Amino acid sequence: QVQLVESGGGLVQAGDSLRLSCAASGRTFYAMGWFRQAPGMEREFVAAISRSHGNTYYTDSVKGRFTISRDNAKNMVYLQMNSLKPEDTAVYFCAAEHLSGSIRYVAFRVEEYPFWGQGTQVTVSS
Repeated sequence: QVQLVESGGGLVQAGDSLRLSCAASGRTFYAMGWFRQAPGMEREFVAAISRSHGNTYYTDSVKGRFTISRDNAKNMVYLQMNSLKPEDTAVYFCAAEHLSGSIRYVAFRVEEYPFWGQGTQVTVSS
Protein backbone atom coordinates (compact mmCIF):
# COMPACT_ATOMS: atom_id res chain seq x y z
CA GLN A 1 0.00 0.00 0.00
CA VAL A 2 1.43 3.32 -1.08
CA GLN A 3 1.52 6.06 1.53
CA LEU A 4 2.86 9.58 1.51
CA VAL A 5 2.71 11.36 4.86
CA GLU A 6 3.66 15.01 5.18
CA SER A 7 4.70 16.77 8.37
CA GLY A 8 6.35 19.99 9.48
CA GLY A 9 3.74 22.58 8.61
CA GLY A 10 2.68 25.31 10.99
CA LEU A 11 2.07 28.99 11.67
CA VAL A 12 5.09 31.25 11.27
CA GLN A 13 5.86 34.91 10.70
CA ALA A 14 7.12 36.41 7.47
CA GLY A 15 10.85 35.84 7.15
CA ASP A 16 10.83 32.64 9.19
CA SER A 17 11.77 29.16 8.01
CA LEU A 18 10.04 25.79 7.98
CA ARG A 19 11.13 22.33 6.91
CA LEU A 20 8.50 20.03 5.48
CA SER A 21 9.06 16.29 5.46
CA CYS A 22 7.36 13.55 3.49
CA ALA A 23 7.63 9.89 4.44
CA ALA A 24 7.02 7.64 1.45
CA SER A 25 6.31 3.91 1.56
CA GLY A 26 4.84 1.09 -0.45
CA ARG A 27 6.98 1.03 -3.59
CA THR A 28 9.94 2.59 -5.36
CA PHE A 29 9.33 6.12 -6.53
CA TYR A 30 11.15 8.07 -9.21
CA ALA A 31 10.43 11.79 -9.38
CA MET A 32 9.00 13.36 -6.24
CA GLY A 33 7.62 16.80 -5.78
CA TRP A 34 5.93 19.37 -3.62
CA PHE A 35 2.79 21.23 -4.64
CA ARG A 36 0.63 23.72 -2.79
CA GLN A 37 -2.94 24.86 -2.86
CA ALA A 38 -4.30 28.07 -1.38
CA PRO A 39 -8.03 28.51 -0.68
CA GLY A 40 -9.98 29.01 -3.88
CA MET A 41 -6.91 28.36 -6.02
CA GLU A 42 -5.74 25.48 -8.15
CA ARG A 43 -3.01 23.19 -6.94
CA GLU A 44 0.33 24.57 -8.13
CA PHE A 45 3.79 23.16 -8.55
CA VAL A 46 6.46 24.22 -6.06
CA ALA A 47 9.50 21.98 -6.46
CA ALA A 48 10.54 18.56 -7.73
CA ILE A 49 13.54 16.28 -7.56
CA SER A 50 14.73 13.26 -9.50
CA ARG A 51 15.43 9.96 -7.83
CA SER A 52 19.15 10.28 -8.42
CA HIS A 53 21.72 12.74 -9.76
CA GLY A 54 20.19 15.61 -7.81
CA ASN A 55 18.15 17.08 -10.64
CA THR A 56 15.76 19.69 -9.25
CA TYR A 57 13.23 22.15 -10.59
CA TYR A 58 11.48 25.04 -8.87
CA THR A 59 8.70 27.41 -9.64
CA ASP A 60 10.06 30.93 -10.09
CA SER A 61 8.43 32.35 -6.98
CA VAL A 62 10.40 30.08 -4.62
CA LYS A 63 13.78 29.98 -6.35
CA GLY A 64 16.53 30.99 -3.97
CA ARG A 65 14.26 30.52 -0.93
CA PHE A 66 13.15 26.87 -1.04
CA THR A 67 15.31 23.78 -1.36
CA ILE A 68 14.04 20.28 -2.13
CA SER A 69 16.05 17.23 -1.14
CA ARG A 70 15.54 13.51 -0.67
CA ASP A 71 17.03 10.58 1.19
CA ASN A 72 16.25 7.39 -0.72
CA ALA A 73 17.65 5.19 2.05
CA LYS A 74 15.03 6.63 4.40
CA ASN A 75 12.34 7.07 1.74
CA MET A 76 12.05 10.72 2.65
CA VAL A 77 11.72 13.95 0.71
CA TYR A 78 12.12 17.38 2.27
CA LEU A 79 11.30 20.97 1.47
CA GLN A 80 13.37 23.56 3.30
CA MET A 81 11.52 26.86 3.12
CA ASN A 82 13.38 30.04 4.06
CA SER A 83 12.39 33.69 3.96
CA LEU A 84 8.73 32.74 4.01
CA LYS A 85 6.18 35.23 2.73
CA PRO A 86 2.44 35.54 3.39
CA GLU A 87 1.82 34.48 -0.22
CA ASP A 88 3.42 31.11 0.60
CA THR A 89 0.40 30.33 2.77
CA ALA A 90 -1.23 27.15 1.49
CA VAL A 91 -1.70 23.46 2.07
CA TYR A 92 1.47 21.74 0.88
CA PHE A 93 1.26 18.31 -0.72
CA CYS A 94 3.93 15.72 -1.33
CA ALA A 95 3.65 13.79 -4.60
CA ALA A 96 5.43 10.81 -6.12
CA GLU A 97 5.52 9.02 -9.46
CA HIS A 98 6.62 5.57 -10.55
CA LEU A 99 5.89 5.52 -14.28
CA SER A 100 8.85 7.42 -15.70
CA GLY A 101 11.30 4.65 -14.87
CA SER A 102 14.03 7.28 -14.95
CA ILE A 103 16.34 8.13 -12.08
CA ARG A 104 17.10 11.50 -13.69
CA TYR A 105 13.56 12.60 -14.53
CA VAL A 106 11.98 15.62 -12.84
CA ALA A 107 8.22 15.99 -13.14
CA PHE A 108 6.40 19.28 -12.55
CA ARG A 109 2.84 18.70 -13.78
CA VAL A 110 0.07 17.58 -11.45
CA GLU A 111 -1.05 14.89 -13.90
CA GLU A 112 2.36 13.21 -13.82
CA TYR A 113 1.98 12.26 -10.18
CA PRO A 114 -0.35 9.38 -9.32
CA PHE A 115 0.43 9.36 -5.60
CA TRP A 116 -0.33 12.18 -3.16
CA GLY A 117 -0.14 12.83 0.55
CA GLN A 118 -2.92 14.35 2.61
CA GLY A 119 -1.24 17.76 2.88
CA THR A 120 0.15 19.92 5.65
CA GLN A 121 -0.92 23.51 6.33
CA VAL A 122 1.62 26.30 6.15
CA THR A 123 0.45 29.71 7.30
CA VAL A 124 2.71 32.75 7.12
CA SER A 125 1.57 35.87 8.93
CA SER A 126 2.73 39.33 7.97
